[in-house]
Amino acid sequence: MGFGDLKSPAGLQVLNDYLADKSYIEGYVPSQAGWYNHIKSYEKEKASLPGVKKALGKYGPADVEDTTGSGATDSKDDDDIDLFGSDDEEESEEAKRLREERLAQYESKKAKKPALVAKSSILLDVKPWDDETDMAKLEECVRSIQADGLVWGSSKLVPVGYGIKKLQIQCVVEDDKVGTDMLEEQITAFEDYVQSMDVAAFNKI
Repeated sequence: MGFGDLKSPAGLQVLNDYLADKSYIEGYVPSQAGWYNHIKSYEKEKASLPGVKKALGKYGPADVEDTTGSGATDSKDDDDIDLFGSDDEEESEEAKRLREERLAQYESKKAKKPALVAKSSILLDVKPWDDETDMAKLEECVRSIQADGLVWGSSKLVPVGYGIKKLQIQCVVEDDKVGTDMLEEQITAFEDYVQSMDVAAFNKI
């Protein structure tokens, strides 16, 4: 009894012919003698299935001698093949490889994508001491303040009364580099021209 040499085309043909009219390698219900591709869904219940697991050579046509592994030099008994088998390890390796590839692709795209920089548009009111203050010089002093993440924009003089005008000037800042406290400290440092500084408008970009 057996299938011949399952490592040869002839042996595989005997096995195929044997299974041509059978749902299972033995009997008509799932058992310990389950055929892997047909019965894999029963893997969790394998131990509780009926029947007794036997070596591969104990199944098959009675008039065919089992010769699988007869020419092998490995000391392991090749006849005792677990037909139920498991390719979990191979699947796990494949899944791990795919996951690593996708992670690498994601990191590559993330690295190429420019980081978003938080910016704000700020409108400042800079007030002079009186109507005799040189407003052109005052604006020159304000614009002389330079910092990474600071860009000065348009400006205009706005009347506040009694002939006094204030400087209203726009700037764009990078939030993590420039703040209103820093601007106020540096602008009011020009104390010969500047009485005070206020934030008239603050908008996130």
